[in-house]
Amino acid sequence: MSSSTAAPAGPSAGPSERSPEPSPGLPAEAVVDLDAVAANAALLRGRLGGAELMAVVKADGYGHGAVPAARAALAGGATRLGVAHVAEALALRAAGIEAPVLAWLLVPGTDLRPAVASGVELSVAADRTLAAAVAAARATGRAARLHLEVDSGMSRGGASPAQWPPLLDAVAAAVAEGAVEVVGTWAHFADADDPDAATVDAQLDAFTAAVATARARGVDPGLLHHANSAAALLLPRSRFDLARCGLALFGLTPAPARASAAELGLVPAMTLTARLAHVRRVPAGAGVSYGTTWTAPRATTLGLVPLGYGDGVPRHASSRTGADGAPAGGQVLVGGRRRPVAGRVCMDQFVVDLGPGDDAAAGDPVVVFGAGAAAGRPLEPTAQDWAEAAGTISYEVVTRLGPRVPRRYAGRLAGLAAGAGAGA
Repeated sequence: MSSSTAAPAGPSAGPSERSPEPSPGLPAEAVVDLDAVAANAALLRGRLGGAELMAVVKADGYGHGAVPAARAALAGGATRLGVAHVAEALALRAAGIEAPVLAWLLVPGTDLRPAVASGVELSVAADRTLAAAVAAARATGRAARLHLEVDSGMSRGGASPAQWPPLLDAVAAAVAEGAVEVVGTWAHFADADDPDAATVDAQLDAFTAAVATARARGVDPGLLHHANSAAALLLPRSRFDLARCGLALFGLTPAPARASAAELGLVPAMTLTARLAHVRRVPAGAGVSYGTTWTAPRATTLGLVPLGYGDGVPRHASSRTGADGAPAGGQVLVGGRRRPVAGRVCMDQFVVDLGPGDDAAAGDPVVVFGAGAAAGRPLEPTAQDWAEAAGTISYEVVTRLGPRVPRRYAGRLAGLAAGAGAGA
């Protein structure tokens, strides 16, 4: 981990059983429990046996803050970090984090010299990317550290079967020159959340064959890694030397059809909190929000939550009725009870139905989503609950949380966020 950051001996047992409340004077905030991040990292490292854990902190640490999350993951046992873009890797370096970090989405024209000079590892899947890495190595006088990406069947990134052999030959020449060092070889699953999918074995077979080709052409493939969070937890045969875990690191299940976060032993790290901005009584038949898509079925109390799709609350989680007649949109926790969204989610706010006999008041705390049953708070909605209400995935719910929502770091490891800033 960073030489400038001394971590405590280890993560605490976990978050408290009481939901956090927003800080006074703030309409809303996201409380990130760094102890939970470290504990999730420790759990993942334990499941991997002898394989290393790469903590993926791209997209600002899935909305949790890249620098604090990286430090907490390293404190919990991760040995490497992963991001999408070079700029994200350089931000970790600027924060004093010295652990190996891989950036895998390289856009043509990116200046790779700062990355090579600071030891950032780069993913190469094409001749043009290799040439850029070699040029950066020659300019800096330092060998570029590379992970070779092969397309094992996802048809997204990686060298295709036809591109792989010539790329290996070019890599071998660059290694011989001393311009590059191969650190690893990797690929990515399309269906790891369904371990029984036919694509899983097909991709593993393709990856194994690609590694054999590399060795046959004189290229040491280095660390082998194919597993993401779902594969790390559900596919032992996919773990190889290293697993790249992102979502699970933040305590969310990567395979909700298979197991909940609590069943996997993961604790969600983020709790999105707010305070009711306004409370009012309305009569039966009152229309609520844009389009009047919801009308009060009886006299009731409405609460206004000062968050909206401009902050990342999904508009698709606006109120609707499920097949069983029950509310099927998003829900929040107010006064120890779940309350459904009433009407459409707006840019800056949404309304919840507090019920006919409720005595809630403006300023009362709201938990939009949190750790739920995984932290002994079964009534608390989770990011997974909101994902299901919006017809999306929990990755999107936490990652899209906007900059108007400040992050506050909690737990025994909260000091690891010092100097990082919200959203660093």
